[in-house]
Amino acid sequence: MMNRRQLLAASPALLTACAALPPTVPDGLAAGEQRAWQLAGERLWLWLPHGYAQRRERWPLLVFLHGSGERGTDLGQVKVHGPPRLAAAGADYPLVLASPQLEAGVRWEPARLHRLLQALQARLHVDRQRSLATGLSLGGHGVWNWACRHPRDLAAIAPVCGYGDPGAVPAMREVPVRAYHGGADTVVPPARQQACVDALNAAGGRATLTLYPGVGHDAWTPAYQDPGLLPWLLAQRQA
Repeated sequence: MMNRRQLLAASPALLTACAALPPTVPDGLAAGEQRAWQLAGERLWLWLPHGYAQRRERWPLLVFLHGSGERGTDLGQVKVHGPPRLAAAGADYPLVLASPQLEAGVRWEPARLHRLLQALQARLHVDRQRSLATGLSLGGHGVWNWACRHPRDLAAIAPVCGYGDPGAVPAMREVPVRAYHGGADTVVPPARQQACVDALNAAGGRATLTLYPGVGHDAWTPAYQDPGLLPWLLAQRQA
């Protein structure tokens, strides 16, 4: 048995050892699998990478926001497009992927996404300086608005066939953007997203827009197959 003096002397070493322990997988989840989960009142799919519970280094976090057609109560709809679809098909993402679902008729609200991000950061072994967001259509609009309202939340965004408010984007000048759009999109004309990209660059930010000639609103298929997207996301970190 240690006496009080010995215990106090050993405490810093014990605390350091505890802090270095690998993370545990929350109940209901599994590393290397995408599973349905509930957190902070939200229903979502969550992918934990292989090695989640073995690596002491914190993982990047990617939040995916679906489009208007995937709203409702069937969580399976969220896996119709984008990263959750690819994860279900066997993609081995080296990050934590969170894909929440909106109720019917509801839009992505920055305050709601901010609360969800805080809950994810508190519960999971993720790097707060490497929180990322992507989304398509309504979700692309959601990530633009989220970054404008809470620019310190995100290290980078990758909106697909989305748009924001060009007058608001200077507030997110520190958030890099890699955007995608179909050149023949008549649902969300590419000029709407181009205006946001131009406004961000004019404000001193860093933004690019990849246009797919002849592609309509379905820019997400080529966008999420872009071999440069994932390495770009993984390279982003807040200062």
